[in-house]
Amino acid sequence: MTATPRRVLGWLVGTAFRRAVLACLVLAGWALWSAGLFDGPAARQVRASSVYAAPGVDLDRAAAERVIGNRRLVVLMMAPGADLSAACDDTERATQGTLVLAMSRDGDDWDTYGCSRVGGDSPRDVGRSVVVETVVSQGADAFVDRPVEALKVIVLNYDRLVRTGLMPDGARTISPSLPRYLLAGGAVAGVVAGAVVLWLGGRRAGRLADARRAGRDARADERAALGAATAVLAQQIIDLDRAGGPGGPAYRRLAGDYVGLLDEVTGLDDGDGHAAGRLRERVAELSRRAADLAEEASGRGVRGASGQGPGATPRKRAGEVPAARSGRNGARTRGRGRR
Repeated sequence: MTATPRRVLGWLVGTAFRRAVLACLVLAGWALWSAGLFDGPAARQVRASSVYAAPGVDLDRAAAERVIGNRRLVVLMMAPGADLSAACDDTERATQGTLVLAMSRDGDDWDTYGCSRVGGDSPRDVGRSVVVETVVSQGADAFVDRPVEALKVIVLNYDRLVRTGLMPDGARTISPSLPRYLLAGGAVAGVVAGAVVLWLGGRRAGRLADARRAGRDARADERAALGAATAVLAQQIIDLDRAGGPGGPAYRRLAGDYVGLLDEVTGLDDGDGHAAGRLRERVAELSRRAADLAEEASGRGVRGASGQGPGATPRKRAGEVPAARSGRNGARTRGRGRR
């Protein structure tokens, strides 16, 4: 039996969110209790009014409230035969700082019961309360059939008690209970905190979105640069092939590596920036190899054109006489030689 409440309590206070929810529930219960959730109809009425009329009592409540005004006086008009003491006790928390007079019709008179909520528990305050509760209802029996007129007499007695100093002067103040202030403050704090959290969350989300966009742009630029470098390499290989490039193993390895590179570039993931950088390095390395092969092929062509190649024309040596031409001119030359 003991383990179950402990387990439930441990579950309730296990996390900060649950503790906050539990605190809010306690505060809400406190606010409802202090606001009169369990009050009777009389207590709920006099929390914001100076007059209560029980069902069946003929009373112009608006006129009665105008008669009492904002004095520290609360009048409970109960049904005949009602327990006035219980009615007065039921309104204790709702009528703090006031003089309460519960009254009901008893034949040709008013049955009254007063309870003062002003002052403390000292003997002087108790004696003053007894005097006030006795004097405030004097003379009301003359107006049993006219409750509003009876209230006017009660108000005159109250004002006389104020002038003599037995009742404090001033108006009745009706203020919300402390839990309501706490709930209002908590609501304001919650709105402000929520706005701050939303603002911070928006800033963070914006930064993350900007970082993602920058990353996508960088990867797109990397992919575009890789495509451009690959196109340049392809053009280099095409130029080598058009120039009758070397058919040796170096050229064949270059072409094979280029074909393998194209497969990797085609299957490259757009979000893999590291792989794109690695492929750019490979393209740059293949481009250097193609440039070296192109330079080698160009060097061979220059040597062939300068006479060192297999199709070059032989040069004349110093002091060498050209061979005699055959034909008519050659014969004439030989004849002159004999002369």
